[in-house]
Amino acid sequence: MHFEEWLLIASVLLLLSVVAWKASNRLGIPALLLFLGIGMLAGSDGPGGIYFDNAFMAQSIGVVALAFILFAGGLDTQWKVVRPALGGALALLTIGVLLTAVVVAVFALVILHVSFMEGLLLGAILSATDAATVFSVSRARNLQLSGKILPLLELESGLNDPMAVFLTIGLTNLLTNPQESIFATFVLFVQQIGVGAICGLLLGAGAILLIGRLKLDATGVIQSGPYPVLTIALVLLTYGLTATLGGSGFLAVYLVGLLLGNSSVKYMEQLTSFHDGLAWVMEIGMFLVLGLLVFPSHLLMVFFSGLLITGVVVFIARPASVLLVLLPTKMLMPEKLFVSWVGLRGAVPIVLATFPLLAGLHNASLLFDLVFFVVLASVLLQGTSVSLAARWLGVVKPSAKELAG
Repeated sequence: MHFEEWLLIASVLLLLSVVAWKASNRLGIPALLLFLGIGMLAGSDGPGGIYFDNAFMAQSIGVVALAFILFAGGLDTQWKVVRPALGGALALLTIGVLLTAVVVAVFALVILHVSFMEGLLLGAILSATDAATVFSVSRARNLQLSGKILPLLELESGLNDPMAVFLTIGLTNLLTNPQESIFATFVLFVQQIGVGAICGLLLGAGAILLIGRLKLDATGVIQSGPYPVLTIALVLLTYGLTATLGGSGFLAVYLVGLLLGNSSVKYMEQLTSFHDGLAWVMEIGMFLVLGLLVFPSHLLMVFFSGLLITGVVVFIARPASVLLVLLPTKMLMPEKLFVSWVGLRGAVPIVLATFPLLAGLHNASLLFDLVFFVVLASVLLQGTSVSLAARWLGVVKPSAKELAG
């Protein structure tokens, strides 16, 4: 296929994705589901007939896209708003992720007849949540959630990716190299989190100084200035340098975005708007590529086991971990139940499922197909019922009209 034809296909897929996003807002269906659907229809099993099975390319695109998405999420995060929910978020992204992985592993032993370590790997991959789909649906339905729900979900979705990435890589290494010790894996975890946090904080502080001192606005027009190019370079530098030093690049870019977004740097409002748009491009592109990577015919082969695993994740693992972890907090029970219900799986688990594929694990293809099925089922079930669940649990703030009445 010629390069011009690839450009034509890419433009058509992007245009279809924009139309799908508009439809998702009206229907209350998460755009993720429609983006993945377009990719699957364009793939080898769909009418598009585009054959794509390059897991390495899909993973590389996913990693870069996630870096920019997390950076944009950090820019949008208001520290004063989310700070009260920090304790609960940290508990969810550590203990909550581990509990989810263990519960899924126990059920995978019976349902899939795999080893406990393989089940644990599946649980670790599925532990990453994507609250961005929740926010898109809530905005489409004009939902105003009460209490600490939104800050908690915002922090959890931004910070639990590094934990899920570490567990996935660590368990994949253990399965690939059985002689690897668990202690070495724990050391790797400390290194990933420690180096990622240090690099994120140092580079974030350095970015604030750099942007503050450089005078790049000679024209006074941010849209035509080099500031967006500078921040793009900062994202790539942060992820690349942190990963090279053995740290979590995802954690580092989120922290850099968080520091920049809460600073008094000039033109921050325009930069945030720019990176929000860039994050949308990255998100759409990533979902389309991941949709191309899967073969829908393979999903039929894991239909029943996928339904069972989805039920375990949605109705057992996530609620159990959330209710247990948030037990010491002052959140009301309806708020905790809502947090457990909106633990949507997004693109991150699909990207993580490519690590076992590239490592050549025995059941890697099975795990990938199961993860993709669970993501689709989770988004379809939970994503379309966010509004209903919020109102049924009474976690929606009353409107100004209701308060006046």
